[in-house]
Amino acid sequence: MRKLRLGLWLAAVTVVSGSVCQSVLAQSKFEVVAGKAFDSAVPKDFYLEGNAIPTEKRNAVLVKTPAGARAVFALIDTAGYAASITAKYAGMLITEGDLTLCGQKVTVGSYGFGWVLPATGVNAPGKFSLYNQAGAPVADCAAPHADLKQPRPLQVIVAADGSARLYHGKNYIALQ
Repeated sequence: MRKLRLGLWLAAVTVVSGSVCQSVLAQSKFEVVAGKAFDSAVPKDFYLEGNAIPTEKRNAVLVKTPAGARAVFALIDTAGYAASITAKYAGMLITEGDLTLCGQKVTVGSYGFGWVLPATGVNAPGKFSLYNQAGAPVADCAAPHADLKQPRPLQVIVAADGSARLYHGKNYIALQ
């Protein structure tokens, strides 16, 4: 009887530990989220420096980080806003967990980002800049050029190894 109980207990421990390992492995990479979760995560407007700026849902992406937190990236429509806002911001980020962008750890919160792209047809790096909601700089870095066949205005591409890149056209920054 004891051997049977011990055997059942060992079998149960093996099954539970296997499922825990699978869930840890399943969350060891970035994942692009679509459907209802995406629809409910993207805000209609984003507040930056005293302005409620409309987001472009068609140019938005929701990702799940390896730690299981969600991050929403979206381009924003700054047409009609002050030149200082238009020149500074291209999009927004809302994150529920820590991310590393441009080698800088970004904590839970919401941010605006700017992205200076090279001229059309020029295969050169762009520049990515991240700002807190008050407009103070948080991080900036070069945004290398990649050879994408059909670039979209904003997208996240997850590589086979689980790493991810945020693309604006053909320029990107690494997500960590």
